[in-house]
Amino acid sequence: MKKRYSHFIRPLQIFVDILIINLILYIIYDKDYFNLSFQIYVTFFWVVIAYYFGFYKVYRHTRFFRLFTLIGKQFSIFTLGYFAYFSIFREGEVINNQFIILTYTFIAISVVKIAWFFLLSKYRSLGNNYRNTVVLGFDKSSKKIIKLFKNKSNFGYNFLGFFSDKEYQNKDYRGGYNDFFDFCSQNIVDEIYCSLKYLNQQELKEINKFATEKDIVLKLIPETNELYRKNQSTEFYQDTIKVLNVNKLPFDFYENYFQKRFFDIFFSLFVIIFLLSWLTPVLWVIIKLESKGPLIFKQKREGLNGNEFICYKFRSMKMSKFSEKEHTKKNDYRVTKVGAFLRKTSIDELPQFFNVLLSHMSVVGPRPHLESLAIEYQKDVEDYLKRHIVKPGITGLAQVSGYRGEIKKKSDIKNRVRLDIFYIENWSFFLDLKIIIQTVLNIFKGEEKAY
Repeated sequence: MKKRYSHFIRPLQIFVDILIINLILYIIYDKDYFNLSFQIYVTFFWVVIAYYFGFYKVYRHTRFFRLFTLIGKQFSIFTLGYFAYFSIFREGEVINNQFIILTYTFIAISVVKIAWFFLLSKYRSLGNNYRNTVVLGFDKSSKKIIKLFKNKSNFGYNFLGFFSDKEYQNKDYRGGYNDFFDFCSQNIVDEIYCSLKYLNQQELKEINKFATEKDIVLKLIPETNELYRKNQSTEFYQDTIKVLNVNKLPFDFYENYFQKRFFDIFFSLFVIIFLLSWLTPVLWVIIKLESKGPLIFKQKREGLNGNEFICYKFRSMKMSKFSEKEHTKKNDYRVTKVGAFLRKTSIDELPQFFNVLLSHMSVVGPRPHLESLAIEYQKDVEDYLKRHIVKPGITGLAQVSGYRGEIKKKSDIKNRVRLDIFYIENWSFFLDLKIIIQTVLNIFKGEEKAY
């Protein structure tokens, strides 16, 4: 198994806090005013401000006194929002027991949060919930990080060794720069700490690409005069050791992943129930009348992490032995008359909503390619494989930007991948909505490359 640390700790903490809030409301609240709408309001407001102020962003290297700052911010805003409910929905009416409720809630959640902190520290000190780390470079700052990893067992870091082109008679020395890649490929590594004094820009670029492909967290150890970039944020370990985070991509955050997946399920069910349920039998008759073959065309495509899946489409071409090897070209003899209309209006893509429901695809994302063509594209585009870190989509930013259909020259695939990577790095829910709306508008306008 790749990870030894649990992604369920933070969701469990949120669940416990929400449970505490609602239990106290139920036990102490005036039953004449206790209702579902107030519970929903309080729960929603708690989660929103917790997300905004980072109430649950407590890391293994976070100082204990940082908890009091987080608790103070959270309850200051929560108290204001709590009483705002009565001003908005109860016309200024204040009910008995409100300060008692807030006091008990404050005490209970504070105790639980501190208990979480010490229990997790103890749990990690026993060798659980740990992260395997390596350090690249061996300067003054690197030595401080290594010392912290080895001496603070309650942080839950398992130090595997350091790498440097200068050889050291040290039991933690694992080899030079080139040995680093082999070691990380052959061992389970969760976090890489790189000294910026030790690496040049080209080496740092290689390591960043390697870490992305291997799903390893990359952190940088700066020099004191190091300038920070937009994609980096500063952390302090034990208040004195400065570390730069290479900021995560949007889909590295589980809340974004679940938000996108929830929308995918909702949207695909809507299309399947209200559109495909009656359109499919109609198209079955029309397609069968023109040419022999199945209604649904199935083709292997590359998906998440490069894994193959079966992509569904309404059949728009005559059956051919070349369908698995070639993209459709302009004036392709294989395309039927009905198929030309289906492709022009993108109706042939609608069965892919079943792929979305099966979690093979997303509504929006990079378009999936044939494996044979993907191998060729990798030779032309350096960052091509970065597309595989998200699910492929029915539509995407590249498609609504004019890069769809046949690849005629190298610049076509380069521009397509450039836009795919921009989408991955800058994803938001509203960007997905914008792409979906633009896709619908393009269907009605008609697209030159839709053949």
